[in-house]
Amino acid sequence: MSGRPRAVVDSLPQYKPGKSAAQAAADHQLSEAIKLASNESSHGPLPSVLAAVADGANLLNRYPDHRGQALRAAISEKQGVGQDQVTVGCGSVGLLQQAFTAYVGAGDEVVYPWRSFEVHPVFSAIAEARAVTVPLKDQAFDLEAVEAAVTERTKLVILSTPNNPTGTVCSTHDLNKLLDALSDDVVVIIDEAYLEFVTDESVRNPVTDILPRHHNAVVFRTFSKAYGLANLRVGYALGHSDVIGSIDKVALPFLVNGLAQAAVLASLEVAAEKELEERVVEVINERTRVTEALLNLGWPVTPSQANFLWLPVEKEAGPLFQRLEGQGIVTRPFEDEGVRVTIGTPEENNRFLEQIGPR
Repeated sequence: MSGRPRAVVDSLPQYKPGKSAAQAAADHQLSEAIKLASNESSHGPLPSVLAAVADGANLLNRYPDHRGQALRAAISEKQGVGQDQVTVGCGSVGLLQQAFTAYVGAGDEVVYPWRSFEVHPVFSAIAEARAVTVPLKDQAFDLEAVEAAVTERTKLVILSTPNNPTGTVCSTHDLNKLLDALSDDVVVIIDEAYLEFVTDESVRNPVTDILPRHHNAVVFRTFSKAYGLANLRVGYALGHSDVIGSIDKVALPFLVNGLAQAAVLASLEVAAEKELEERVVEVINERTRVTEALLNLGWPVTPSQANFLWLPVEKEAGPLFQRLEGQGIVTRPFEDEGVRVTIGTPEENNRFLEQIGPR
């Protein structure tokens, strides 16, 4: 081995992205395949966004604005918070890594429900922190158990709501109840990467219903999912200026590139809102249709508030994933737990339902 990596890196679990459709087609000698594995939007960028990116290409020889000041200003205006309460980063996952860098050291504790987003144990290991995992209850978070797991050594509590991969959410009431019970020196991250797809009325806007009450809470969001900008990697965080300032301090220089900033600014224009809403409604309607179809076929489906479905098929997960991939449909397996399926276009969803068939 060249060099001497840290011991923790040597044994680090690696994040495994979903296989591409092209790779799946090649592996199975198929003419083509569809990818329903990574919770991407099935639509391309909004037309106004494409135009903004094209215009921004003229400045590829220049560094972008390190702070993304115009972007922060637009987000702060839209969310009704001060600009010092906003930061931007490389997707919500990039901001999560910054939060670990800012707050977590060797021997500290990080509490999160499990199963949840796969980078949580990776980032915990990199920080040499103790990951305290709290089992799900009926595929959802048990916030009373989360509260009980917090100790004096806890630095972060991470709550992905909707949760990836189960699609379940925490009510705003329950989040506030948890925060009421925790010390102010524990930072609670509310990761809302799939917020736009939530229809559950118990979920209210944390910017107005949580952040003013709890200065140790911070909300992460992304433009990768509903906005269809996954390739550009832009997310943002909202919270108290002290927390935002700490996350800012550990950002890489020029973290959000200029094309990404231009695309997000265009996405936030009023003219883009109607088209975005139409796309989100299509996903929600398809989510309902596919859920009902799967239930009628005998498959277990966890009620989802995201742009994907969770099939808790346990030991069947691996074989089901392999069977579907062999038919040109790439999903995301979690060995011995379940399979996650992204909601695609109506045509893609029909193909998935046809191929999965009765259980």
